[in-house]
Amino acid sequence: INTKPANAITPEQASKSYDTYASTYDDLDGGSIASSLGIDDARKNLLRSAKGNVLEIGVGTGLNLESYDYDSIDSLTLVDISEGMLSQAKLRLKEKQGGDTPIKFVQADATSELTSLFGEDKFDTVVDTFSLCVMGNEGAKHCLEEMAMVVKKREGGGQILLIENTRASNPLLGYYQDITASTAADVGGKGC
Repeated sequence: INTKPANAITPEQASKSYDTYASTYDDLDGGSIASSLGIDDARKNLLRSAKGNVLEIGVGTGLNLESYDYDSIDSLTLVDISEGMLSQAKLRLKEKQGGDTPIKFVQADATSELTSLFGEDKFDTVVDTFSLCVMGNEGAKHCLEEMAMVVKKREGGGQILLIENTRASNPLLGYYQDITASTAADVGGKGC
C-alpha cells in the first residue's frame, strides 16, 4: 500500500492544465463509464439534499448541474480554478437551465480564497465532488478549512456535501490505482 503523502500540482499549474483539456474532460470523468460505476446516481442522491444558498467548489465542466433540485435552491455559486472548465460549465448550463435560480460563476482557488471572496457563514450548503483528491494532502486540508468557514454552522442548518474517492478495496484495482495515480497527477492533476 502506498502510504506516502499525496502531492499535487500548484494551483497555477492546475488552472493551466485544466484549461488545456476542459473541452474533452467529460471523456475522462463522465459518460457511460461513470454511469455504469454508479457515479451519476451518487451525484443525484447527494445533490438532492442541497438547499438554500449553495456553493459548489471544483465545478469543472458542470457535471453536477443536472442533478440539483433547483426548487430547493435559492442561489448557486459555482467555483473552479480553471476558466476553461467554467466555460464548459456555462455551455452545459445553457443546455439545461436551472429555472429562475440565480447562478454565478467564479474563478478562484478553493484552497485559499473562499473566505476572502464570500465571508464566513454565507452558504447553507457547500458541495464538492471529486476535487479534493487533486489538491494533495495540504491543499485538501486547506480547502476543507475554507469550506467550514463559508458554510453556516450546523445549528443554522449548514451542511457540507462531499463525494470523493479512495483507494479501492479490491486488491487488483487498488494496485492499478497505486501504479497509475502519480503518473496521472503528473500529466494533468487528475490523480484521483
